[in-house]
Amino acid sequence: EGQDPNLYWIRRSKTIFTQTNTLNSSIRPTPSPPINITGNVKLSCRLDLDFITRTAWNTEYKPERFRALIMRIREPRTTANIYQSGSLVCTGARSIDESHRAARRFARILQKLGFPVSFQNFKIHNMVVSCNTFPVVLEALNLVYHQHCSYEPELFPALFFKMVPGITAIVFVQGKLILSGAKSPAEVSEALQVIYPVLRRFMKH
Repeated sequence: EGQDPNLYWIRRSKTIFTQTNTLNSSIRPTPSPPINITGNVKLSCRLDLDFITRTAWNTEYKPERFRALIMRIREPRTTANIYQSGSLVCTGARSIDESHRAARRFARILQKLGFPVSFQNFKIHNMVVSCNTFPVVLEALNLVYHQHCSYEPELFPALFFKMVPGITAIVFVQGKLILSGAKSPAEVSEALQVIYPVLRRFMKH
């Protein structure tokens, strides 16, 4: 009673670190297939969004709320944000190949409407993947790595961990880990190689 909570978690994190060092270090999390991949492409022409929303199926355009036109297709099940400048952002794909195919389909739809579309500079902008690890003591992780963490459990039941530049890890107390910001599977693997050993220090026993 009356104990400084910071001192408690400092002692607790030291105990966790000592115990975890004896564990089998060969255990590694295996990412699931991507939850969502975002790709973007330049179509090299200006687009009349009012005309597109009047003539194409499955579109939504409310410029007073959002300056892009929203278009959806069922195969692959994806959504495109289409801008007047000719930029197209495709979300919802589950693989890089699927994202590329979906962007091609959106471009073809616009081409059939009479726009001189040219498919240029397709890039993956973001990959969101998840994996299951082990229960983590988030309070201790936040205390020791506070410069990389954002943790407000009364607002959201997970910790945001930004230790790898450009990549955000969302860590839940039961061990679910969501990575966002990677642009390739290699970047996902590299991020896990950095983040996983840190989480092992704060494994809940």
